Amino acid sequence: MTDVLICGAGAAGLTLAIDLARRDIEFLLIDKAEGPFHGSRGKGLQPRTEEVFEDLGVVDRLAAIGGRYPPIRTYRGGGHVDSPTVRPQTSSNEPYPGGRLVPQFLTEAVLRERLAELGRQPQYRREVTGFTQDRDGVNVHVSTPEGERAIRARYLIGTDGGSSLVRQALGIGFPGESLGVRAIVADVRLEGLSTDVWHRWGELPNAIAACPLRGTDMFQLQGPIPLEGDVDLSAEGLTALVGERTGRQDIVIESVSWASAYGMSARLADRYRVGRVFLAGDAAHVHPPTGGQGLNTSVQDAYNLGWKLAAVLAGAPEQLLDSYEDERRPIAVGMISLATELLRVARDGGERRRGRETRQLDLGYRESSLALRKPGRDPDAAVMAGDRAPDAPVLGAAGQPTRLFTLCQGPHWTLLGYHVDRGSAPAPRAGLRIHTVGPAGDIIDNDGHFQQTYGLVPGEWVLIRPDGYIGAIVSTTDLAALRDYLDGVGARATGA
Repeated sequence: MTDVLICGAGAAGLTLAIDLARRDIEFLLIDKAEGPFHGSRGKGLQPRTEEVFEDLGVVDRLAAIGGRYPPIRTYRGGGHVDSPTVRPQTSSNEPYPGGRLVPQFLTEAVLRERLAELGRQPQYRREVTGFTQDRDGVNVHVSTPEGERAIRARYLIGTDGGSSLVRQALGIGFPGESLGVRAIVADVRLEGLSTDVWHRWGELPNAIAACPLRGTDMFQLQGPIPLEGDVDLSAEGLTALVGERTGRQDIVIESVSWASAYGMSARLADRYRVGRVFLAGDAAHVHPPTGGQGLNTSVQDAYNLGWKLAAVLAGAPEQLLDSYEDERRPIAVGMISLATELLRVARDGGERRRGRETRQLDLGYRESSLALRKPGRDPDAAVMAGDRAPDAPVLGAAGQPTRLFTLCQGPHWTLLGYHVDRGSAPAPRAGLRIHTVGPAGDIIDNDGHFQQTYGLVPGEWVLIRPDGYIGAIVSTTDLAALRDYLDGVGARATGA
């Protein structure tokens, strides 16, 4: 028997596997494919996802092989216009403000490398064919190269994409709509274009674009195609399509590494959970690629679910898992609305600008049952329970500079007391690290960034969840409520 069976080894499944592996949870990660996905489909990493990947130990590797988005060169009437390169400035509380371009197959390769360091790996050519569940676990039937296999797991997680067998077997509805757009996406090697800009020609329905894929010698080719009929995805066919839409004969597709023709739709699962079976990633939501939200939302689904599964497996109350759907499904609702609106603007000939809302830094869970609110706290305060926990540079009492994200990195909860008496801190607990910030604390807010960012007053405590969101902000007089909260999420006092 294994604790968790993850069905689908894409970005969501790999993220969940890494999070469980670093928590010493037993799991299996399987995928029906012959091997790893080798396309660039989800090529943009949003700033919030980079923060997740810092916690998982891979953000620098991804930065090394990827790069920033290039400026867009738009060709019109025989000339061209380059968009200005606007880079959001790094700040003390948002260390990754601008996003990064990394082809999906490279992102997933880095995640597999990290998983291997933790002693685990995906198992391919293994397909879930059915399952049943009872109050204690799930009996899963898996087709393997060696024949049918029965696996008993305490939980089954479907990260198996938009056509998810897990979702279908559960009978969960997947309502939504076809958006009336069909497109190609292809990873190609070509000659005739520079790699310093993202090239775009024309307007819908005859547009075509070629984006250089950082970390490779390829471009991602994108363009709408008719809703019906076959499309030639060979090098010759794509060369002809590019020539037709650009009016240029000097752009030649030399080879095609991966290509797909797909119809865009927007759909959301009615539920994310039935008993001991959960959905995450594209199994729970599909949407157009506009805004670069998909892979990022999927990664953050898994990041939200991982620590909760581990806590319940370690003895936390089962109802903790209810907060997964309560927190993540509203995020998907907003994401689908944003991506669909950006597609509508593009279809109407408008400028497809990506604003702050695409960076996912302002997403949070203020309405969650896990957001412990201090009575009387100003609703206009800098941060509230349920918000993303911002970063801040601080100084260790031993004299070395560090960051709040560094203190929080890892699978633990983090409790920070601002100008408090260390003796008033809650008792030590497994999975909780306690720091006091102030002149007599182990952390010194030498430049005032922590106080400015969090808006705390002396005697207040901020509790940061394992996934980097604020669980609670309380005063020393409210610590009894904080102790009850920690008991409810599985961080029990030593000896309790």
